Amino acid sequence: MASFHIKTYGCQMNVRDSEVLSNRLLALGYRLSENEEAADIIIVNSCSVRGKAEDKALGKIGLLCSERRIRPGLVVGLVGCMAQRLGSGVFNKVPGLSFCVGTRAEHLVPEILERAINGETGICETGEFTDSGTPPPEHPEFSGSGGCRAVTGFVTVLLGCDRRCTYCIVPDVRGHERSRSPQNVLEEVRGLYESGIRDVTLLGQSVMNYGKRGFSWPDGIPSPGGYNEPFPRLLEYIAGMLPSLKRIRFTSGHPCGVTDELVRAMASIPQICPHLHLPLQSGSDRVLARMRRGYNSGEYLNAVSKLRANVPGIAITTDIIVGFPGETESDFECTRRVMDEAGFDNSFIFKFSPRPGTPAALMPDDVDEEEKLRRNKVLLEDQDKRGQTINSSLIGSETNVLVEGPSLRNGNRWSGRNGQNKIVVFEPWDGISAGDFADMVITDAHPQTLFAERVTVKAGCP
Repeated sequence: MASFHIKTYGCQMNVRDSEVLSNRLLALGYRLSENEEAADIIIVNSCSVRGKAEDKALGKIGLLCSERRIRPGLVVGLVGCMAQRLGSGVFNKVPGLSFCVGTRAEHLVPEILERAINGETGICETGEFTDSGTPPPEHPEFSGSGGCRAVTGFVTVLLGCDRRCTYCIVPDVRGHERSRSPQNVLEEVRGLYESGIRDVTLLGQSVMNYGKRGFSWPDGIPSPGGYNEPFPRLLEYIAGMLPSLKRIRFTSGHPCGVTDELVRAMASIPQICPHLHLPLQSGSDRVLARMRRGYNSGEYLNAVSKLRANVPGIAITTDIIVGFPGETESDFECTRRVMDEAGFDNSFIFKFSPRPGTPAALMPDDVDEEEKLRRNKVLLEDQDKRGQTINSSLIGSETNVLVEGPSLRNGNRWSGRNGQNKIVVFEPWDGISAGDFADMVITDAHPQTLFAERVTVKAGCP
C-alpha cells in the first residue's frame, strides 16, 4: 500500500485534523512516512487565518508539484482552511496539484485519494456545511520522536465559529458553531488516555461557547457540582469519568466566557490546568469595536482579575494584532498599557494582514509595514521583560512537570511542561521516560523557559 506524509500549518485544530486524517488513512492500510522524500503521497494541511500562513502553504505545494517532474507517481494534495477558501482557484496558482479538499469535505479524502492514485488530477471538493451530526470519535495511534512517545493530545469539542470578528475568515472556512455530544467527546478523550496521553486540550475557536447553539445537554448525565452551563459541565463530566487523567486544558478562550461557573470549575476541578489562553487582540476600545470583539478593555481586565482572584498561580497568555486599520499611536499605547496591567505570561503578536472576504479587508490598511514592524517589536520587547520578571519570581519554587522527551534545541537535555503550560528544561536521569510526572525545583528562568532540577518522580502510567 502507498505511503503518505502530512505537512501541517496553522493552529492546534489543524494539528488535530491532521491526526484524524492520518488515522483514517492508516485504517485503510496506507503507511505513514516520517519524511516527504520516502512518501508516495504528500498532503499539505493549510491555514488561512493570516496571509503569511497561506504564502507558506502555497510555496510548499508549489515546490512539491514541481518535484512531480522527477517523481511522476507522486500525489500532492491540499486540505484545510486555505483549500476551503480558494477552492478550484488554487489550481490556477499551483498547476499540477492532484486534489484540493476543503474543511467541509475532509471525510472524502480517502475516496478522492484513490482517484488521484489512479491518475486523476485537479480534483476539487469543498462540500457543504451541516448543522447536525458529529464526527465519529478518533483514537489516534501516537509515535514520538527520539525514542519517546507523545504524551499530549487534542480533542475538538466545538467546530466552527459564530463570532464574526471583522478580521477573521474562520466562520467562512469552518462554518457555524456545532458542538459535539459529551459522550462523543469523552469516548475520544478516553481513547487518547488509553494510548498514553496524559495531557488533553479541548479545542474550539471560541471553546467556551460549547453547547450554546442547537444543543441540549443529554439526560442521564448529572452535574455533581451543580453546573448549568454546558462547557463547565463538560469539563466536570470528563474529569469525573476519567479521574486518572492528570491534566485537562482548553483553548481558545473569550472574555465573555469567563463566567462565575467557568471560574469555579477551573478552581475546583483538580485536573484542569491553571492556564488560559485568552486573546485580547487590542487594548484600545475603539479598535476592539472596529474588530467586533464583543468586549472593551475594562471587561477584559475584569475577566483577568476574576481568574487571578480564584485560580491560584494561573498563567494567562494572549494574542495581539498590531496595525489594524485605523490603529493610531494612542491606540497602540492603550494596548501596551492593558497588556502590562493584565500581566501576560506570554503573548503571540501578529501584524495585521487583510483576509479576502472579511469586513476588515475593505477598510483602509493605513498603518504602513514599517510601523507595523516597529509596534510588533515593541510589544515583543515588552513581553520579554514581563515574562522574565514573572518567571524569575518562580526561582526556588517547586513545579510538577509532565516529561515530554529530549529538548528540541539541546538533545543532552530534556524538557516538559508544567500545569501553567510553561516549558521546563532539565538534565535527564536514569530511568526517565516520556509520560512521567516529575516534581522539580526551578533554578533559573528565561522569558519563555524555566530551568529546573529533579525532586521526585511519579510514574505517568497507571
